[in-house]
Amino acid sequence: MTTLTQESVKYYQENGYWLQKKQLFSEDKMNTLRNIFEDQLEVKGSKLSDELDTPHFRDERLLDFLLSDEVLDLVEPILGPNIGLWSSHFICKDPYVGRATPWHEDSAYWKGRVDRYDKIVTVWLALDRSTKENGAMYVIPGTHVNGFSEYEEVDKSTNLFDTQIKNVDTTNAVCFELEPGECSLHDSRIIHGASENKSPYRRCGYTMRYFSTETKVDLEKNKSHKIWLARGKDIAGNPFVNV
Repeated sequence: MTTLTQESVKYYQENGYWLQKKQLFSEDKMNTLRNIFEDQLEVKGSKLSDELDTPHFRDERLLDFLLSDEVLDLVEPILGPNIGLWSSHFICKDPYVGRATPWHEDSAYWKGRVDRYDKIVTVWLALDRSTKENGAMYVIPGTHVNGFSEYEEVDKSTNLFDTQIKNVDTTNAVCFELEPGECSLHDSRIIHGASENKSPYRRCGYTMRYFSTETKVDLEKNKSHKIWLARGKDIAGNPFVNV
């Protein structure tokens, strides 16, 4: 079992992120995950490679990864024993043309859909090597305690989103360079982003997002969104599909 030490959890709580420089899944499981991603690419139609959101809604083979002990053992020290699966997303920056990810807080895109944001964590699993050159993620440590930021519009043709946080101080930005199979964890409130991919190497990651079941999900604002009880019990009375 791979989990976080008390020192790692303290670092996460203070800084809003943790780099897990260890293999999350076995090589066989990683190969299966890569094959599922390739299947998703086959059926994506006109979508760009960075737009493959909630793929587990379409391919429940991904639940073998999302509800696995490997991942849940990693997030339980942060969230506690009662864990819900919020979402997942294949984010792939194709060589030379992969779009930038503007500075943002994940929580800003979920505003009003849940009643709290302090216990939502994203596991970002590298399917490819993630480097500065091919668009690795950057975070601004400690910004997970600042509340919602002010946003401005940006050009969506060159960016994954159409808004970005105004006036971000990047002096202390930390780059998440990862080898295939390694992962990072970050708080839903932390400011983060990534540059475009100007290299000849693809940068693909799979994000797996979880919340403490103390968090209440607003059913009216999440009518087409499915959530799973991943571990433990439901505390807030959420509309889990598997309860």
